[in-house]
Amino acid sequence: MRNGSWTSKAVAERLEEAAATLRRLPPVRVRGFYSAWPRIVGDVCEAVEPDEVHLGPPAPAAIDRMDQALRWLHWLEPDETRLVWLRAEGVRWKVITSRFRTGRSTLWRRWTGALIKIAGALNRAELHCRTIDVDKRNKI
Repeated sequence: MRNGSWTSKAVAERLEEAAATLRRLPPVRVRGFYSAWPRIVGDVCEAVEPDEVHLGPPAPAAIDRMDQALRWLHWLEPDETRLVWLRAEGVRWKVITSRFRTGRSTLWRRWTGALIKIAGALNRAELHCRTIDVDKRNKI
């Protein structure tokens, strides 16, 4: 996003996209380690698995955006990072409140504050990049 227009909503959407992209990446398999055990199927319903939909691997541009969004989490405190990522993964507030042992409205304020912190850092970074670009043009 250009022109310093990052908002908390745009940051939340990008983090949700990053979580979805991460889910679509193929599993990491280490060479030499595998299970020789067959998959145990309890009944016919488990064998079919109709709810499991495979969308295929994400596009390279989506992976780049995911990497960029994951770097943003380094600007946050550990608790803020956990909260923001749980919401990006689509975890319900009820589960998050029990995990953090805090009220929903308090957690919502912390989540919003963390998104605003990321948006502010992104807008400052873009402003800094534009200032450098203008300085380079003036020297030429």
